[in-house]
Amino acid sequence: MAAFDFTVLLLLLSLLSITTHIHSFEALPFRFDDFSDLNRSCFPPDFVFGTASSAFQYEGAAFEDGKGPSIWDTFTHKYPEKIRDRGNGDVADDAYHRYKEDIGIMKDMNLDAYRFSISWSRVLPKGKLSGGVNREGINYYNNLINEVLANGQDSSI
Repeated sequence: MAAFDFTVLLLLLSLLSITTHIHSFEALPFRFDDFSDLNRSCFPPDFVFGTASSAFQYEGAAFEDGKGPSIWDTFTHKYPEKIRDRGNGDVADDAYHRYKEDIGIMKDMNLDAYRFSISWSRVLPKGKLSGGVNREGINYYNNLINEVLANGQDSSI
């Protein structure tokens, strides 16, 4: 029973510590360009620092170069009232046109890796292989992967 009491006490103290720590950060202003607190020496040598994105939220170019509508394209256009800001992914962060700049920023941030998703409606606009493969979509992802590798980062999907 004493071991159980100690475990519960330890759990409560940990929770209190985390809660206090989180609340202390709320008062601090966030600056996008201040990465001085990140110190790689605090992590194991093989730790991978990276970033990730979701195709719908990041790519944009919803109706360009043969891309078909994704379920999210259809949903956000059919039910805009379901989205708090009534937004959609038509432009998003425009990574489709700005991926080289974005990867350059990742390199400047000294990141090791980039994980991204594939918009299958960009590759298979009709939703099936029998509907044809969109060559422009394939080219976009090939170019994206090549740019990531050219900047010394690893990519994963």
